[in-house]
Amino acid sequence: MPERSSCRRARRYAVTLTAVVAAGAAVLTGCTSDGGEAARDASATRSPAPAPAPAWDVRPASIAAVGDSITRGFDACSVLADCPEVSWATGTDGAVRSLAVRLLGASKAASHSWNHAVSGARMAQLPEQMAQAAKERPELITVMIGANDACRDSVRLMTPVEDFRASFEASVRQLRAAAPKTQIYVSSVPDLKRLWSTGRENPLGKQIWKLGICRSMLADADDMGSAAVARREAVRARVMAYNDVLREVCARDERCRYDGGAVFDYRFTGKQLSEWDWFHPGRNGQARLAEIAYRNVTAAGPPA
Repeated sequence: MPERSSCRRARRYAVTLTAVVAAGAAVLTGCTSDGGEAARDASATRSPAPAPAPAWDVRPASIAAVGDSITRGFDACSVLADCPEVSWATGTDGAVRSLAVRLLGASKAASHSWNHAVSGARMAQLPEQMAQAAKERPELITVMIGANDACRDSVRLMTPVEDFRASFEASVRQLRAAAPKTQIYVSSVPDLKRLWSTGRENPLGKQIWKLGICRSMLADADDMGSAAVARREAVRARVMAYNDVLREVCARDERCRYDGGAVFDYRFTGKQLSEWDWFHPGRNGQARLAEIAYRNVTAAGPPA
């Protein structure tokens, strides 16, 4: 009998303890008879975390351009002369409708864009151009350079790929030190072999080529011997390697966007080339470059 009485007391103690624990748990968790609405009300009063600002602004308010003769509009208006007013990046010509005009409007483009490109420039000169452009504190810098690194008097003199890479990396560091939030739009180097293939159809253009334009690709334009073919293929391969560098370096910077090879892939025709040298883009070609740039700059994401 004493043992059964002791068991009954133990069972009553366990039931009581369970009830106390359950009540305490209800208080601690804020449970109510309506199924936890008090907890939901408290959660609803908390402000949601703000969404992070996008790294790429599709509507920059100012633009600076760096690069070479293409961005200077060389041979687009007259023979062997710059014509920056038709530049695909910052020009004011109504027929071209440059990237600056498309983004900023014609009136604002004149006062909020700057062209620091230099005809004949190679990648080794880009850090200096980048430093000059950074002084303007632009929201976007366009880069189109590299053709002159491949356009040399001979294949042997083309800029080595690693030197090209080192200069481009230095250019990005130069900009980031002075303007850490400026966006960079990088155009691929055009396919020089395709320009040769198109331009050689024009006898006048080939006469201009003999003055020394891009001899590594354009010399002996009608020579289809094995040595000439190999030379042109070597130039094209080097351009493709340069574009790989542009893509790889740009990919490491969240505010840099490469065109995905769009300019290299563009199939220029005689209508897009200069009527004087049949190699540089004319007005029509500059307009096509502006279209490509605008499409990529304003896209929700970088080209695939």
